[in-house]
Amino acid sequence: MQANRGRDTGPELALRSLLYAAGLRYRVNTRPLPELRRTADVVFPRERIAVFVDGCFWHGCPEHSRPAKANAGAWSAKIEGNRARDADTNALLRSAGWTVLRVWEHDDASGAARMVAQLVAAARESAAKDEAESVSGFMRA
Repeated sequence: MQANRGRDTGPELALRSLLYAAGLRYRVNTRPLPELRRTADVVFPRERIAVFVDGCFWHGCPEHSRPAKANAGAWSAKIEGNRARDADTNALLRSAGWTVLRVWEHDDASGAARMVAQLVAAARESAAKDEAESVSGFMRA
């Protein structure tokens, strides 16, 4: 069990490498909400975007997850607990105004990186538009 990494897994590194090459800067393995004891794999704090790279076994991928042969009951409970925590994390972050993106470890890293880049660009565009509107409103007053 010690060999299972909590961060810097192969799929995470592939995604982060592509995001960095695209010119995006981010935080790694950070709590999006400091009071919430859950960390996202890639975080864009200004844009309020949290990206999670979920392992197929640990998070119960519908395509690749297979029941454990040894101690099946305990593993099933563990994976269901992880899925419930993931859903709770998504709900808490979304209610706090965050955009949550979950990527499976088997997903194409370049496709995931494009999706993240589009979300970041849209968030930045929206923020620039809001700022321009607030400045023009200030000028009229």
